[in-house]
Amino acid sequence: MRILVVEDEEKLLKSIKEGLEISGYVVDTANDGEEGSFMACTNDYDLIILDINLPNKDGFEILKEIREVNSSVNIIMLTAISDVENRVKGLDLGANDYVLKPFHFQELKARIRSLLRRKTTITDNIMEINGVTFDSTKRSFYIDGEELKLTSKESGILEYLFLNNNRFISSEELMEHVWGDEIDSFSNVVRVHMSALRKKLKSKLGKNIILNEIGKGYILSDKDE
Repeated sequence: MRILVVEDEEKLLKSIKEGLEISGYVVDTANDGEEGSFMACTNDYDLIILDINLPNKDGFEILKEIREVNSSVNIIMLTAISDVENRVKGLDLGANDYVLKPFHFQELKARIRSLLRRKTTITDNIMEINGVTFDSTKRSFYIDGEELKLTSKESGILEYLFLNNNRFISSEELMEHVWGDEIDSFSNVVRVHMSALRKKLKSKLGKNIILNEIGKGYILSDKDE
């Protein structure tokens, strides 16, 4: 899952980025309003963490610009201002949630998980497809109660397919949301990791549940190829 963090406090920005990457997210960052607005409006993110007090352009301006081009991306506002008026203003402009500074990182992660679950209507943090159970709180996968051992990228691929299980996902989209800017668009890294993931799943389930249709991409299914 790909997240953008727009925050001008260098230490806080670095801390959030490192913490989220350890948790398996792909993270882009911006430390001023102009850059943050450009990145948010030109890239496809699953969630944006947006500070209010930023140089060059404040968070409210950026929020308004994002909502003019993207009505569905989840946005969490960060603020040291606790007054109700500002929080209401942000919510009216389209923010999904607020986190007040200073905050515990575990709280921020919980807010992120909550919004991503809400977006995909996962009930009770658990989602099950074709014999594979996904615990969105732990971000872990299980087959017959046993945790499935996956690499971080294999887990990222399967998580993204679970959270978008009603549509085909192209290699390019997986590359953007699981790898971000780590690799170039001509790399075959998605195919390599996808092949390893499918083999692991088939060895446990006895069938292919990730299907590939030329021109459309990958999708979770209960039918063998």
